[in-house]
Amino acid sequence: MAMNRSQFSALRQFPFCSYLVAAAALLACSAAGANSFVDAAPQRLAEFIRVDTVNPPGNETNGVRFFADIFDAAGIEYDSAESAPGRGNIWARLRGGRKPGLILLNHMDVVPADARHWSVPPYAGLIRDGFIWGRGAIDMKGTGIMQLQAFLHLAARVRAGARLNRDVIFLATADEETGGAQGAGWLVRHRSELFKRAGWLLNEGGSVRLTKQAPLYLVEVTQKVPVWLRLTATDRPGHGSSPTPTTAVTRILRAGARLADTRFPARVVPTVERMFAGLAPFEVDQRRRAAFADIAEASRDDRFLRRLAATNPGLHALLRNTCSLTRLEGSSKINVIPPQASLELDCRILPDQDEAAFIEKLRAIANDPNIVIEKLMSLKPAESPADSELLRAIERLVTDRDPGARVIPQVSTGFTDSHYFRTLGINSYGLGFFMVPPEDVRGVHGNDERLGVASLKTATSMLIELLERFAVR
Repeated sequence: MAMNRSQFSALRQFPFCSYLVAAAALLACSAAGANSFVDAAPQRLAEFIRVDTVNPPGNETNGVRFFADIFDAAGIEYDSAESAPGRGNIWARLRGGRKPGLILLNHMDVVPADARHWSVPPYAGLIRDGFIWGRGAIDMKGTGIMQLQAFLHLAARVRAGARLNRDVIFLATADEETGGAQGAGWLVRHRSELFKRAGWLLNEGGSVRLTKQAPLYLVEVTQKVPVWLRLTATDRPGHGSSPTPTTAVTRILRAGARLADTRFPARVVPTVERMFAGLAPFEVDQRRRAAFADIAEASRDDRFLRRLAATNPGLHALLRNTCSLTRLEGSSKINVIPPQASLELDCRILPDQDEAAFIEKLRAIANDPNIVIEKLMSLKPAESPADSELLRAIERLVTDRDPGARVIPQVSTGFTDSHYFRTLGINSYGLGFFMVPPEDVRGVHGNDERLGVASLKTATSMLIELLERFAVR
């Protein structure tokens, strides 16, 4: 269901005039240089937050309209496609030389927000007290706007006569928050020609960690592998007034308790070992610094693992397979013993693990012939090189701006759409130039999500400079 520019104009039924005016004004002042694109980023993010792309149901075609209006005003060719009604994706390409192209990937969908628990309306896109407030400010409409402004700057440079050494593609997709099947996954399957000349990709997944010594730019190169499972127990149903020795509910609860009490063996994969070694010099506590420097040895110490789990669950999760019990379902009526009860698990395994063997291990832990395990979703492990032309360009940029800063390849406990492109052989990196204090990180998928105005401007400026270095001849 592809839509070109002329077809897309018929879909414009929403009041996006402000976007057109802003884009036209931005284009008019492009001669002033990158500052105009940087300065416009906060207001543009506020406008994007107001666009309804909550998933479920998604409605990312609203986001496609937002970007299409901006590209039209800037005179940039683009194309788009819906994987299903309302599930839009949009891309624009600046053509360059023969070097492998660079994709700027972002997803338009956001998770729901419960306004009762926010101090501001979550979809109003307010700019207040030095922050842009709203669902998606960090995850990941902020990154989308950072990429857009850098892309618009690059387009203005090309119109002014600059030549690119490679294609640069802006790509905004649907459905990442529920796995990406209607977005990046659909494009890889149905629009694979888009990526034939691409060799590099920048996406979410990285972060900036502020330490007393220096900021650390963590660039995601691989991820733990999600394995989502449903356990279903079956037993004789009956009336709640006459309990039997076993029921589907008691079976699933006993299996769940055994799984919850399981701590999978700690093991250190090479990428995680390099990451901890990179973090070690910046740890204030001497014992922790020594442990990070030799994490393979430290991970044999149960006391260290317990302390790490309590103080930094994210780092601890990189040292072992994990399963979180997230959903339980039993009877639909309080006085009915159901014939079935189910438990869903969000498991994340290390990239070198055998998925089938892991599931068999869970079957043994559940230890109940009346329980079947169904795989809901899993992904293939994939890793991008921790030393590459693009990573070196990022490192030079970071250290030129702050000689004390460091770039550290990171393993992520979560997953992003990068895995779809790594399987195509495209070197994909999670890059976060935003400096977000720990108290604001809790807003991601939580309450009062916000991004600092200064942080967005700095990040946009840095991405513009990275594109200048990496893509302009």
